[in-house]
Amino acid sequence: MFADRILSGMRPTGSLHLGHYHGVLKNWITMQHEYECLFFVADWHALTTHYDAPEIIEQSVWDMVIDWLASGVDPARATLFIQSKVPEHAELHLLLSMITPLGWLERVPTYKDQQEKLTSKDLTTYGFLGYPLLMSADILAYRSTLVPVGEDQIPHLEFTREIARRFNHMYGREPGFADKAEAAVKKLGSKKARLYKELRNRFQEQGDDEALESAKALLDEQQSLNLGDRERLFGYLEGGGKMILSEPQAMLTVASKMPGLDGQKMSKSYNNTIALREDEASVAKKIRTMPTDPARIRRTDPGDPAKCPVWALHQVYSSEQIKQSVVQGCTSAGIGCIECKQPVIDAVLSEQRPMRERAQLYLDDPALVRNIIADGNEKARKLAGETMRDVREAMGLSYA
Repeated sequence: MFADRILSGMRPTGSLHLGHYHGVLKNWITMQHEYECLFFVADWHALTTHYDAPEIIEQSVWDMVIDWLASGVDPARATLFIQSKVPEHAELHLLLSMITPLGWLERVPTYKDQQEKLTSKDLTTYGFLGYPLLMSADILAYRSTLVPVGEDQIPHLEFTREIARRFNHMYGREPGFADKAEAAVKKLGSKKARLYKELRNRFQEQGDDEALESAKALLDEQQSLNLGDRERLFGYLEGGGKMILSEPQAMLTVASKMPGLDGQKMSKSYNNTIALREDEASVAKKIRTMPTDPARIRRTDPGDPAKCPVWALHQVYSSEQIKQSVVQGCTSAGIGCIECKQPVIDAVLSEQRPMRERAQLYLDDPALVRNIIADGNEKARKLAGETMRDVREAMGLSYA
């Protein structure tokens, strides 16, 4: 049984490219062996900016899931599901919206940034303003402990932590909470109960964050506590109430350094991508026609690899031996640009070959993909349903 649960999702905006593979999917493939993982298709999130073109979403969903499977994401090790097939996301989003200050949403950095970048779209919608809260609901519905994020996404995760904290403070007070929490402390045994109280006092009186982390670690080790007592003790630590929604931690991921065909970051907006499952002839042609060092007008002109977009791909795909050979050959005009590009072509095609083979299984039998997702939807609903039961009860909505 894994100690940590990871949730991560991607918007369905079409078939994926090698930038997605090196930036996200390779991390997912590693994580699925080390953590309990839930990977979801964020189709509602796609509507926050593509609400005027919903027809592209459905096909993009299935193309993207096949790309996941082709890359090596394993449905036997991770739960794959579609956001809109788990209505608990929407219910939690709605309930959290009742307590979310408007200013919290307006201060999320990407809110104004995206409005300035996507000037061709009317983003003065509640859906766009509220998408960070929907993102929080995605995470909190599964009581995820770790969320893979890049540096630029940390404000989103801190927003989620603030929402969880506010919810627990407002609704975590059950009748007789302090008495129940003190009774739970006694169940730790005299030695651990004394340590818990000492750490709790250090945090509440001195703001000692190390004491807080030590106390949480102490509780994590207690296998005999039932879920209710465990949540009470976590809430009691910070002076709040019962912890109904857990605060997730950031799992910082290294930003992808996957370059595109022009040397810039690989991105559809730059039209410089190689699709994950693009056919071999097309891939070879794209790389062969890549721009190179402008100083190499003729085959006999020496070049500078640092000024050549192909060199950036060598950094990702080539061994040290090949890179040394390329530097020597380019700077001395000992090799031409086509010869320089061939090892990259070979390496990219080698990386893609098993992806195409895995994908073919699902392309030949689309029912396999549908069944994987149906199974994942069911598992996700069960987990989210457990959270929503506690949320409804806390908010006084469990009377019917």
